[in-house]
Amino acid sequence: MGRAFEYRKARKLKRWGNMARVFTKLGKEITIATKAGGPDPDTNPRLRVLMQQAKKENMPKENVERAIKKATSKDFTDYKEMNYEGYGPCGIAIFVETATDNTTRTVANIRSYFTKHGGSLGTSGSLEFLFDHKCVFKIAPKEGVELDDLELELIDYGVDEVLFEEADEEEPNSTASIVLYGDFQSYSAIQKYLEENGFEIYSAEFERIPNDVKELNEEQKASVQKLLDKLEEDEDVQNVFHNMAE
Repeated sequence: MGRAFEYRKARKLKRWGNMARVFTKLGKEITIATKAGGPDPDTNPRLRVLMQQAKKENMPKENVERAIKKATSKDFTDYKEMNYEGYGPCGIAIFVETATDNTTRTVANIRSYFTKHGGSLGTSGSLEFLFDHKCVFKIAPKEGVELDDLELELIDYGVDEVLFEEADEEEPNSTASIVLYGDFQSYSAIQKYLEENGFEIYSAEFERIPNDVKELNEEQKASVQKLLDKLEEDEDVQNVFHNMAE
């Protein structure tokens, strides 16, 4: 095991480094969760964990309240979650997750990024088999709970990897945590177990982990990175996954 963790660790700082980007991403997720399950976190598990994550990321309370209020507004045009798949330079597979209120704008932008940076946008579902869809929980270590014991306990709930992550000295307010990887469909069962057993949830995300990675030289990596950066900068893009070795 460990493939998922190593891939995620390598790109975590870039994905979450920009605070404004984090707040925008979380705000959309909170709005989507509110629209789907209602504005009460007591009865909306997904919203509940996102609010905990927002607190951990020091997202202002008013931003959270605004995102919830947006979902309940009569004038709100619901975000549509759309995925786009394509190949970048050197045959690197790229999976793009978006949340948008204008799919025409989004697909036009995504297509243009691929085209201008030596890639091509594929059809929906064409690359999905190259990635494992996982739910990823980051939780606070709990006194008296050993990692091996926790892993054995959580196997029945769909968790297939449990790892300890040291505090990152380059990130402000970073603390040591336990990272759990499970099947995408196991999200609800894992969250329920953690909450019922008193674990503090720092974050809960969905990741697409490549089944295999492709090695490139530095020049090739730079050409792919230009496309990845352009995709990450788009306001409609929530996540970008790829199979380039870091």
